[in-house]
Amino acid sequence: MSLKKFKPITPSLRNTVLIDNSHLTKIKPLKESSKGLNKKAGRNNRGKITSYHKGGGHKRSYREILWNRHNLNGIVESIEYDPNRTAHIARIFSTDLKKHFYILAPEGLKVGNSINSGEDVPIRLGNALPLHKLPNGCLVHNISINDNSKNNGFSRSAGTFAQVIQKGNGFCILKLPSGEQRKVPENYFGSIGIVSNLDNNIVNLGKAGRKRWLGRRPIVRGVAMNPIDHPHGGGEGKTSGGRPSVTPWGKPTKGKPTRRNKKNKFILTNKS
Repeated sequence: MSLKKFKPITPSLRNTVLIDNSHLTKIKPLKESSKGLNKKAGRNNRGKITSYHKGGGHKRSYREILWNRHNLNGIVESIEYDPNRTAHIARIFSTDLKKHFYILAPEGLKVGNSINSGEDVPIRLGNALPLHKLPNGCLVHNISINDNSKNNGFSRSAGTFAQVIQKGNGFCILKLPSGEQRKVPENYFGSIGIVSNLDNNIVNLGKAGRKRWLGRRPIVRGVAMNPIDHPHGGGEGKTSGGRPSVTPWGKPTKGKPTRRNKKNKFILTNKS
């Protein structure tokens, strides 16, 4: 994958680094696998702002991804851009169901490649197999929790992968991108390969406007607000808060641990 760098003919182009998506197929998304995406703008079901600096952004349509592929065969028709995730997606035509669907595209998947899933399919890029069928050291992504999983799973972001370390006693030990080692049932399915768009983490948008196109509004410091808006707000001149750093709701933000480390028998090594 290549990057686009620009001559600094304007201040915003001086440090801009973008992904070169010229290799992606530019076609309309599948009608049966896409739907309109309502904007939340950081608000909850009561309309209250619960996440600041969100809102605006370009109009999007959501592409539904087939997370769980069991006993499905197909051919890659195109590799496409997805505005809703960091990774690229692949449009697949299923030779079994005679219909199209989307999957996460692993790095190196090409148009025309065949993808398979099942118990006895070959160990090849893009294929989905149960973890107990994979050799130790194999790199996998999109490890599905169960057959009905939509919001659960491991290694789905751009450039991520999990590594099979050990198998036995009905479980498989995976090393996740965070460094965590976790036991998962060996009948969970995983797709072979690394998630596409490896260079996503070195992108430099270059200007605030490009961030606004993605739906992110400016982040305002608490000390620049009024007293009604933030505990650090108000005061004469450039006051620095006058109290230890807190959230807009008065919770400490520096020093006090807030994470609840619940014991989990499936986690062997915590995140690094």
